Amino acid sequence: MSTIRCDIVSAEEEIFHGNVQMVVAAGELGELGIAPRHAPLITRLKPGQVRVILENGDEQFFYVSGGILEVQPQVVTVLADTAIRAKDLDEAAARKAKEEAERALANRTDAIEVAQAQAELAQALAQLQALERLRKNLKH
Repeated sequence: MSTIRCDIVSAEEEIFHGNVQMVVAAGELGELGIAPRHAPLITRLKPGQVRVILENGDEQFFYVSGGILEVQPQVVTVLADTAIRAKDLDEAAARKAKEEAERALANRTDAIEVAQAQAELAQALAQLQALERLRKNLKH
C-alpha cells in the first residue's frame, strides 16, 4: 500500500511525524481526505479533529485549534497554533472553557468580547467533539 508522509506541528513542537495511508481533517469548506498522490493544496482548517490512518491501518486522533493544511507531492503538513493528541485532551478543562464562553456570550458587552467568546466556545466544542469521536472509535 502506498503512503504519504504526514507532519502535524503546533507553535511549540512537532506532534506527529510518520508515513500514513490517509489524513482526514475539517477544512473551512468541509471535511478533507488526503491520500497519497493527492493534488497539491493549501487550505485553512477549522478547530476540530485531525484523523491519521497509519500504515498498519491503526488510527490516531489529534485536536487542532485551526490552522493550515498543506499538501505537497510527498508530504501533508498540518500547521496549528495548538495541536494535541486527542487522548491527551483535558475534558474537564474543555467543559469549563465551554461554560465560561457561554456565560460571556450571555453577558454581551462589546463586539470584541463577543467575538473572543465565540472563538473560545468553538474551540471548546471542537475539543469535546474530538474526545467524543475518540471514545466512539475506541469502542469499535
